[in-house]
Amino acid sequence: MTFDEILAQVLELLQREGRVSYRALKIRFSLDDEYLEGLKDELIMAKRLAVDEEGKVLVWVGEGEKGKGEKGETGKRSEEKQSIQTLDSRLTDPRLAAGERRQLTVMFCDLVGSTALSTQLDPEELREAILAYQEACAQEIRRFEGYLARYVGDGLLVYFSYPQAHEDDARRAVQAGLGIVATLPHLNSRLQQTVEAIHEFPLRVRIGIHTGLVVISDMGGGGYRDPMAIVGETPNVAARLQGLAEPDTVVISQATHRLIQGYFQCQDLGLQTLKGISTPLPVYRVLHESEAQSRFEVAVRTGLTPLVGRDEELGLLLRRWEKVKESEGQVMLMSGEAGIGKSRLVQELKEHVAREGYTRIEFRCSPYYQNTAFYPVIEHI
Repeated sequence: MTFDEILAQVLELLQREGRVSYRALKIRFSLDDEYLEGLKDELIMAKRLAVDEEGKVLVWVGEGEKGKGEKGETGKRSEEKQSIQTLDSRLTDPRLAAGERRQLTVMFCDLVGSTALSTQLDPEELREAILAYQEACAQEIRRFEGYLARYVGDGLLVYFSYPQAHEDDARRAVQAGLGIVATLPHLNSRLQQTVEAIHEFPLRVRIGIHTGLVVISDMGGGGYRDPMAIVGETPNVAARLQGLAEPDTVVISQATHRLIQGYFQCQDLGLQTLKGISTPLPVYRVLHESEAQSRFEVAVRTGLTPLVGRDEELGLLLRRWEKVKESEGQVMLMSGEAGIGKSRLVQELKEHVAREGYTRIEFRCSPYYQNTAFYPVIEHI
């Protein structure tokens, strides 16, 4: 998510709840220290919509702080009271209670052998290890724009497709899972320098991913409310799949496999009986990413239908290619609505160049590496 999107969600949460701890914000939105300081500067200093309380809590004041010079403390207290009344009315709104029905990809990640680890470590060392593990996971989740909904003991419940949706959320979930597994050896090496027991009990994870329908709504009681709680079979299946996974592996359901097929190499684990699920489900273990970078590349591997009705466009590309062979450099920009055949035209040109025996160099940007300078060049090298 962008900074503005996170700011909008934090603002809505703060208006609704009135007071939010900084630690809760970091966990709920997977924020690092720099992001948190930026939010504080924007809400407290720039917009004057909140105040800091003892360096631990962000308190909503709304317009009260903006107009404090004119309204004074009485006006401030009045607006805080109004904010609380607004919160109460929203929590009792029947439309909020009805929730939102949508498809969601849910990832459940759990630390392996945490009980054994707790018997070997001093509580402070255990805290250091778990915090480092949580931060490493949060970084990968944030990189692929997932939402870390909740820490369940030493496990993580993560949503992909809500609150921010992408057309490839299932793929992002699997990439985040593989990223978490890949980052653990580096994390263990770092922890071994300060926590001796990590040599014998390295941090390992099991990850389960499932895609299905859920209802998302504001739920809770007894002083605790979760504005984005999910209800349905999907999180339960993801948790059961996690239980089937071997340490440091990612296991997915057939529903998720259909959405990511071609992007990853997977091992079919056959039908598996999951506790609480009446029917055995096909299960897959994700081995690694394939070389396919787009849906079109996946389609190329399964075979394409003949190109029809693009003679003029293809002819233009080939004529420009002939000029290139005559040492006249060319730049072509192809743009248009999604689905009209841009990638197919480029593929035809690529195949034509390959048949003539020339070397083709291809650079491709990726939404997953927006913060990596010169990623296409680095990937090529």
